[in-house]
This record gives sequence, structure tokens and C-alpha cells, in this order.
Amino acid sequence: MFLGIDIGTSAVKAILMDAEGTAAARASAPLTVQSPNLGWSEQDPTTWWTAALAVCATLRRDAETAYGAIAAIGLSGQMHGAVCLDAALAPIRPAILWNDGRSGAECAEMAAALPGLAALAGVPPTPSFTAPKILWLKRREPESYARIAHILPPKDYVRLRLTGGLATDMADAAGTLWLDQAKRGWSETLCRVSATDPAWLPRLCEGTQLAGALTEAAAMALGLTAGLPVAAGGGDAAAGAVGIGAMNQGDAFISLGTSGQLFAAADSYRPNPAGMVHAFAHAVPDRWFQMAAMLNGARPLQWWSETTGVEIADLLAEVENDIGKDPGRAPLFLPYLTGERTPHNDAAIRGGFYGLENDTSRAEMTRAVIDAVAYSFCDARDALAGAGTRVTAPSAIGGGARSDLLLQTMADATGFVIRRRKDADAGPAYGAARLAAASTGAITLSELAQTPPLDRQFDPDPHKAAHHAERLARYRALYAALAPFAAG
Repeated sequence: MFLGIDIGTSAVKAILMDAEGTAAARASAPLTVQSPNLGWSEQDPTTWWTAALAVCATLRRDAETAYGAIAAIGLSGQMHGAVCLDAALAPIRPAILWNDGRSGAECAEMAAALPGLAALAGVPPTPSFTAPKILWLKRREPESYARIAHILPPKDYVRLRLTGGLATDMADAAGTLWLDQAKRGWSETLCRVSATDPAWLPRLCEGTQLAGALTEAAAMALGLTAGLPVAAGGGDAAAGAVGIGAMNQGDAFISLGTSGQLFAAADSYRPNPAGMVHAFAHAVPDRWFQMAAMLNGARPLQWWSETTGVEIADLLAEVENDIGKDPGRAPLFLPYLTGERTPHNDAAIRGGFYGLENDTSRAEMTRAVIDAVAYSFCDARDALAGAGTRVTAPSAIGGGARSDLLLQTMADATGFVIRRRKDADAGPAYGAARLAAASTGAITLSELAQTPPLDRQFDPDPHKAAHHAERLARYRALYAALAPFAAG
């Protein structure tokens, strides 16, 4: 058996699976995000470890025999976060997350200092990435900056607690803005322009490599055997790709978690920074990927559920039962709750409804949110097309992939044939478990690239193409009209 643990933004998730990819048990523990100032997004790294212990305790309770047969552990997690540690390996301050918007000035400073940065790092600097966060700390929290001895991505803090070692995988490293993507190594040049000492950065591994072994203390806490192998794993986008076998040229998928991605695997490094397309190293050797990355994936739907106090399933049922009204009268919604990366590179823009009427129903507002998620993937589709990559039939993963209505709307709006695979909602945790299996030789790289069985296919409805095209045009015009107000 193989254990995959995914350190997400809203939850830590874990899955137990065998070498054939059959899941024996799953577990999840919620996380919260703190926003002490406008545009800030932070988490206490110790809560990730506490949640990891909780999900493992649940797996042990629910599948004791399978849990006792674990042969290796794999990790995935939210990318771009800055976990700053002191010389004693203790967190100096809360981790600054991927959806934090505070370091815009530092991004501009980095871009001006190194005009070729985007070609080297795979994407222009934005506040999402790790490097400008460190430059921000130097400028705004010099006392914290002065204590830095090590910097880790979020999942690798959990690795530290598991193994006592400092390591990361290529894909998570790719999202820091410190990796030379083509050479797959830390760049002293990128470190220099972000006031980062290369000695602070962890050892680099391919995702299929072993990166440590379970310590006595961690083994006791987890109820496992000391010395158990821990694979390097992958940043959540790459681990999700591994989970559905998207490793070779042309393989593509849609990820619908808190954030959203349209991901296309590649056999070479193909940067296109002008379109805010991310070109990153994959979690498997000799592979890269292109990705349109949205800060707001399925999160707007979860936000709407929290705001209305109604479960997502009930909101979706209201939409499906809301018949008889002109769908063109539904309001528009901008889903930019925490700014946006692809295609806008706009940390200031925020979300909002437009076109509310006296008789607008909650179901119509839910429809607007669903449409907005779909239209953000239309923007992603066009960004990748501008980079020379045309996606036709992506698989879908992540929690949002559970919704038939959302996936059908996305198919209708984008024109994609969308395929939901078995265990699609397990996403990166499933990929992390598969990387653990590969690290021990239980499965080969070719077996790692196999696609899970099809659960359901969503074909675009040609009768709805004109409706969505018209709404998409107004959606894009609404962003263009509101962006100057957000910037001002």
C-alpha cells in the first residue's frame, strides 16, 4: 500500500492505494486561512502537520490492515508558499501563501533588475510566487528576514516533520521563481534579484526519487514503522497530473480545487511569458508542462455556499430546477476573489456581481458563479492557444470535478470534451501516492503514465455555444471596465 498526503489550502487530504491504483481509504481535515491585512493570505505551518496527523489517524482507524501495509509515503501540496525557518528549523512567522497579494512592488523590482527573468523562470514575477515574498520580508519585516536559515514550500515542511530532512521536488521548486527551468537547478541569478541566499534552499529531487525516511518520532506519531521511505512527490499541479497520467506531450487536464489550472504536459521547456502561461518542470524526469493558472478555481462556488449558508449540492440542485426564465437574464459574476494570474496578472482585481434585478433569484446568482468558473477556463484555453498549445479533451480533477453541472457548463462554454476519471476528486493526493509507488519500483514510469478508467464524459452542447459566447464577451468587457477602479 502507498500513502499520498496532499497539503492543500482549505484541507489536508490523504489516500491509501495499492500499486494498481485502487483506493482503500481516504480522509480529509479542514484548514483555515488568515488574512491579517487586505490582500494577505497566511497559514501557520504547524497546522499542516496537525492535520496530517489527523488524516492518518482516520485512515488507520478506517482501514487498519491497509494502513499497516504502507510501503512508502508521497507528498503533494499547494505551491508558491514561503515557509521561512530559523536555524533550529522552527517557523519564523506564518507561511505566506500562493494567493497572497502583498508583494506587487517587489515583483516590479525583480522584473526591472532582470529583463530575462520570465524566460529563465518560466513566468513573469507575480505576488503569487515565493521569491518576491522574500524580497518583501527584507523590505517590510527585516527582523524576520534576518532570522531566515531555510525556506521550504508548504508540503516540504510536512516532509521535514516526517523525515527531519530539507528537500523538495522539481515541480514545487519550479513555482518559486528560483528554478532554472531548462537546467532543472537552482539559479543564483534568480536568487540574487530576490535577496535570497541559495544556501537557504532545499535539496532538489525528481518527484519519483526517495527524499528521506520516516524518523522514529514521526513513526510513533503516525503509528508506522521508522525508516519507511518518503518520496519527493510533487507540487499539487504536477501531482494532479501524475494522478491522471498526464505526463507525455499532449496530455492535458483541468484542475478544479481552490485554485484552477489548465495543464498540458510537454517533452521540452516551452516558455511563453507574454500570455501568463506558466512553463514549469514536471514532477517526473525529463518532462515539463505549460499551464494556465487561475487563483480562483472552484473556490468561488465554495465562497457562495459559505455566504448563502447553503450547501453546494443544494445550490446546484436549485439551478437544475430553475426553469422557465431566460438564461440570458442571469447576472454576470467576476470570480476574482483574490486577484487573478492567467490571463490578467492582476493582483488588485476583485470579484462582484453585475446585472442584478429586482426578481433575480439565488439560483440565477449561482448560475452566474458557475458560468464565471467556466469562463475563466475559456480565458485559460485562449492563453494556451496563444502559446501554440491547443487542448481538445482534457481530464478533470479536484473537488469541483464532482459536479456534473459545473463540468457540463465548462464543456459547453469552452468547446472541450471533458473526461472525468475514476477517483478524480482525489486529485493531487492520488498522484502523490502513485509517485510513492514509483519511487520504490512498485510501478514503472510507463505505468505511472497510464490513465485511470473513465467515469463520465461531458460533450459540449452546440446549441448552447452562442449563448455562452455572448456572455463570455460581456464577462470580459466587465473585467476591462472594472480593472481601472481596482488598480486605483
